[in-house]
This record gives sequence, structure tokens and C-alpha cells, in this order.
Amino acid sequence: MSTPDTPFAAWTDVSFVKGHGTQNDFVLLSDDDSTLEMHPETVATLADRRAGLGADGIIRIVRSAASGIPGAAEQAEAGAEWFMDYYNNDGSLSEMCGNGVRVFAHALLTSGRVPADAREILVGTRDGIKAVRTTLNPALGVQTGDDVVDTGTGGPGSASDAWYTIDMGEWSLDPASSVLVTTGGIDVARPGLRVSTGNPHTVVALAENAELAAAELRDAPVLDPVPAQGSNVEYIVMEPARSDVAGGEGALRMRVFERGVGETRSCGTGACAAAIAAHHWAGEKSPLQWRVDVPGGQLRIEIDPNVDGTSGRVSLAGPAVLVASGTIS
Repeated sequence: MSTPDTPFAAWTDVSFVKGHGTQNDFVLLSDDDSTLEMHPETVATLADRRAGLGADGIIRIVRSAASGIPGAAEQAEAGAEWFMDYYNNDGSLSEMCGNGVRVFAHALLTSGRVPADAREILVGTRDGIKAVRTTLNPALGVQTGDDVVDTGTGGPGSASDAWYTIDMGEWSLDPASSVLVTTGGIDVARPGLRVSTGNPHTVVALAENAELAAAELRDAPVLDPVPAQGSNVEYIVMEPARSDVAGGEGALRMRVFERGVGETRSCGTGACAAAIAAHHWAGEKSPLQWRVDVPGGQLRIEIDPNVDGTSGRVSLAGPAVLVASGTIS
């Protein structure tokens, strides 16, 4: 089907909200009963920071049962009334977005699509149902068991930010896989570890923050061999572990190049992949809780590995902020 001559002609009077999770930003379109046609060219124009509203991704808010997306009807029957129909900045589809799910859940709550007192929201995605629950904002303190301890530091983000924890589901890695990543600003190709967290990722460990800052991510890194589905690429520097969290907490800094987008201020599935890779490299006795500092803020990851250490489950916690709303004209 052809794209309308006027980019947004088919979307006239569609309402939207704009929000971000650690400055990974999204435009969310209201299409509860699935009447919109999501042309890739139109999506890309809306996401363009000069020709459109500007965003790392476009999310369509749609009822799972009405969406027509493969598998969504079954997710509706399992309790996920709402489906996060997610598109990259270039208009391509993506399986999952950890920051996007938090913003999506926050939009459902603030718009009244789910009850304001809901403690858990089931969200349909192309990577299966994600359970999202409201959680403590670390800016207000540190959770230790049933107690909250005021750190006095202000913590990550603003105390007014809403925080959500997502059960991101299953992850896997292949320690035997070999991939070399060539990146502008980094003198030689570096080995990467492939990690799947719903989206495909390649994690590269760097020695120091100066090297992390030197990486030039305007152009896509070159992977050899090239993954069939493409890959996000995360660059990380591990930092000393914290001792003020029960069991210890790992810490790392991360930058990311997202397929179909470019460098972004944050990536939720990428932060999970980064923490999983860091735990793998540090050994089985290393922390299972990780603080990931990204250019846009801070995320918290908790890893639950299986016995073999190459698969398991992972959860992601972070803020969600809505900054604007309007109608497409």
C-alpha cells in the first residue's frame, strides 16, 4: 500500500503523548481499536527530529485483541489487554524495548486505561508478555528487605519520577560465539559477547572511561561476522562493586548503538545484556544486582541465572516520564 502524499494525512486527529525512560524517548500514538496503518515511511518521518516530533522510537497503544499482530490475541486471553506495537526510529519493527515498556505502562496508568491503583500491568509485546509493576524510586532511598534507607544523596533521577520494574523474561548467551567489533575512535577491533534479551545484543568490554568516551558512534559499528538479524552494540566499563546493598551490587557504565536508530541515551534490553555479560566475565560469584549508568540516567538490573550460567531470567528497574501530549494535525 502506498504512503499518503501528506505524511500524516492518515493520522489526522490522532492523539499522542511523548515520554522517555532515562532519556530514551518515544512518541506513543493512541490507537486503542486498531484503525491506524503504520507505514514505515510515516513512522520514520514522525520520529525524525527535524521533520517530525522526534523520538528514538514510535509506540502504538492498541488493544491486543484488536491489533491483528501475530500472537497478540493469545496474549489478550492470558491477561495482557494492551499491546506495545514498537517501531525503531527508521520505521523498522523491533521485538522489545525495556525503556519503552516502562513508558508504555506509565501512559496506561496516567490515561486511565488501567486502574490507578494497579500494582502489576501485563503488557503484550513481540517478545511475549511483560509483567510491569510499580516500584520504589531509588532517589528516595535504598530498598533493603522491607526497609527503605534514605541515602541522603538524592539518588538517580528526580524524586518525582515514577519507577517501574519489568520481568524481562529469558536471556541467553553463547560463550563459544566469536565476533569482532570495529568501532570508530577505538584503535583495534575488540571481541564482543552475543547476548539475547528479546533483542540481539553484542557487548564489548573496555578498559577505562576514557576509551568509552572516545568511541565514535555516529556510524554503525562493523561486526564480523554480521548477525542475521542485526545487533545492538553495548560498550561497557566495569566499576568497583558497592557493599551497601545486600549481597553486593555490581556497577558499570554503558554507551549503546541501537540497530535502526543509532546511538541513544539509554537502552533497557541493552542494559540487561550489559549486566549479564559483566556477570559472565566476572564469574559466578560476582553480584547478581547491577547498577548501569547510561548517558540518560541510571537503571537497575537483577539477574537470575540458570545452573549452566548461559541462560536465565532478568528484571529491569528504571524511571518513566511523560513530557508532552497533543494531537497530530
